[in-house]
Amino acid sequence: MSSPRPARSGSGTWGPLRLLLRLLVMGIGLGLISGTALKLLAPRLAQGSINAPRLTGSPAGQPLQALQRGIPLGRFEPHRELTGLSRKWAALAAVHKDLKASGYLLVLDDGRFAQLQSELPLPAASSIKTPILLAALEDLDAGRVRWDQPLTMTKEVVGAGAGWMANKPVGTRFPFHEAATEMIRVSDNTATNLLIKRLGGKTALNARFQALGLPGTVINNWLPDLEGTNTTSAHDLARTIALVDTGEKLSPRARDLFRQVMGTSRTNTLLPLGLLQGLGGDSADPDADLMPYGVTVLNKTGDIGIAYADGGLIELPNGQRAVAAFMVKGPFNDPRSTDLIRAMAAEAAKLLVPRGAAAAQPATASAPPSATTRSTEPR
Repeated sequence: MSSPRPARSGSGTWGPLRLLLRLLVMGIGLGLISGTALKLLAPRLAQGSINAPRLTGSPAGQPLQALQRGIPLGRFEPHRELTGLSRKWAALAAVHKDLKASGYLLVLDDGRFAQLQSELPLPAASSIKTPILLAALEDLDAGRVRWDQPLTMTKEVVGAGAGWMANKPVGTRFPFHEAATEMIRVSDNTATNLLIKRLGGKTALNARFQALGLPGTVINNWLPDLEGTNTTSAHDLARTIALVDTGEKLSPRARDLFRQVMGTSRTNTLLPLGLLQGLGGDSADPDADLMPYGVTVLNKTGDIGIAYADGGLIELPNGQRAVAAFMVKGPFNDPRSTDLIRAMAAEAAKLLVPRGAAAAQPATASAPPSATTRSTEPR
């Protein structure tokens, strides 16, 4: 039988000392790790990127808002009238005594503006779909609707004219996002009526338009409203888009959805083409040919034959943004109405886009638009 392993020499003396040294080394290591972690986290705590307790400073106990960073969003606040442009618009409209014309432009960054009977209510046609989209996304923001919520088509909401949804059987269900998008993309009237009904009906929406500061915007009938009883104004259309783009209404995500949906609009033969013509161009695809100038337009038109409208956001080559809207009422399918809108937009482009940018002509010019291309959107 083997003998027990002999004890190491000196183990009785060094054992406690080794334990003490190990504890000392571990303590120093933990201290270094903790100090390093706190040093790295301190800037993030200061910036509020970690869930630290919020300070409250207002009497109502509301959380303090962080200071805005980056490029300012601008405001819908007119400060200095571009009187030369306003006079140009008035002169263009005065040539056609039997047309009622309205226009409004505001540069959101500095408050420069031009106007021509801008608060005159005129038949809205499909341009009223822009404030309806704002109301729809407000409800999405508030959790009153879901983006994928199904909407059931009833006989009441079927709208003739523009769009494809009316061709589906009564009882067909469309997700909320599809109705909102098709309302703008192809100006679908049935999609618009679906949203009007889901948002509480005409009376409820009219009250909301008033609360948004859109006094001339009123829905009296389902779309397509060929009689022109639904109204809005150039000022209201411009304000609608500005309320979204300046961040006054809608969360950042809902604002992104608004811009995304507006960007799907197919009709660009009024405001975008007019801007391009003001820069010396003419094109069957104005949106593409505006890009070399540094100009982007997100717009929505309206056309019921007796009235035409277009309102949109204009992104300028110097980084500024403007909202503009034009409306004309006249004889049925009179080409002077659409020509007048383009002419007013052209005068705005001459003033807003620097000559250097205007000189940067596209490398390949598109063919001039045909009369068919210029005929604006279907009803």
